[in-house]
Amino acid sequence: VNRVFIMDDVEQFLPLYLRFIKGVIDSNDLPLNVSREILQSDSTIESIKTALVKRVLDMLSKLAKKEPEKYQTFWDEFGQVLKEGPSEDMGNKEKIAKLLRFASTHTGESKQDQSLTAYIERMKEGQEKIYYVCADNHQTAKNSPHLEVFRKKGIEVLLLSDRIDEWLMGYLQDFDSKQIVDVARGGLDLGDIETEEEKQAQEKANDEHKDLLERIKAQFSDEVEDVRMTHRLVESPACIVVGENDMGAQMRRIMESAGQQVPDSKPILELNPEHPLVIRLETEQSEERFADLASILLEQARLAEGTQLNDAAGFVTRLNKLLLEMMA
Repeated sequence: VNRVFIMDDVEQFLPLYLRFIKGVIDSNDLPLNVSREILQSDSTIESIKTALVKRVLDMLSKLAKKEPEKYQTFWDEFGQVLKEGPSEDMGNKEKIAKLLRFASTHTGESKQDQSLTAYIERMKEGQEKIYYVCADNHQTAKNSPHLEVFRKKGIEVLLLSDRIDEWLMGYLQDFDSKQIVDVARGGLDLGDIETEEEKQAQEKANDEHKDLLERIKAQFSDEVEDVRMTHRLVESPACIVVGENDMGAQMRRIMESAGQQVPDSKPILELNPEHPLVIRLETEQSEERFADLASILLEQARLAEGTQLNDAAGFVTRLNKLLLEMMA
């Protein structure tokens, strides 16, 4: 202040998500006897903070636009810190969102180098939403069965595997008037990209296989909320879906590992009506073999989303039993 050194570490000037910024604040608008208590209540501090945040975000935006390679180097180092921004600074959420980078099915690589702006530019005609999938690592996200219908239709999906990602998306929710949607949550609505015939086929499948669905639901009444046929699967027989308002699997595992209490909820099991295993399951007369095969489908779906099995030994036993019956 007026060229007099006051203090060397003042967290009030920048939000935590910009904690990688280092610099000097030289001001004539603060009293020489400034203290941490004054800093917390002084309106001038808030004005300086607002100006600093704007300057930093504008500087990063300019770097991303004019020198993308340098910005990528910055992102690789500090990207996970910047992802804290939308939750901490809602007023600048749109600016921060433009600076975010993600891995994507567009490249299939684990490198986080795709912006939301570039995603929107590549969106297919009729696509109204930005899609993403969360997993514990890039490989699990990339191979998620939830992506099958998107690959079939050529729709890009963001591949999120950082621990902060699901929490980030809970605050981001939309970008440039486009809703951001988790492909593993709730019912899948592809909008105009989905034909009327496909929508009718989905409803018809649930009606035609009603007995099978009720039979499986009765077996897993303590483990799943519902069992239904789906059109999101192409190659896989089954997948696990989280309820629209339930906590995602990745966030649930993070909270459990941190010793936090997690609200009770059960996932939804979705089946591919055209898969040979599901067709075989419907014609199975032996109750014991039906129970084994249905359990394997559920356990495979859990493994595919990255969840550990409660009874891994039981899964191996059931799988080996069915393999031996095939060999007989």
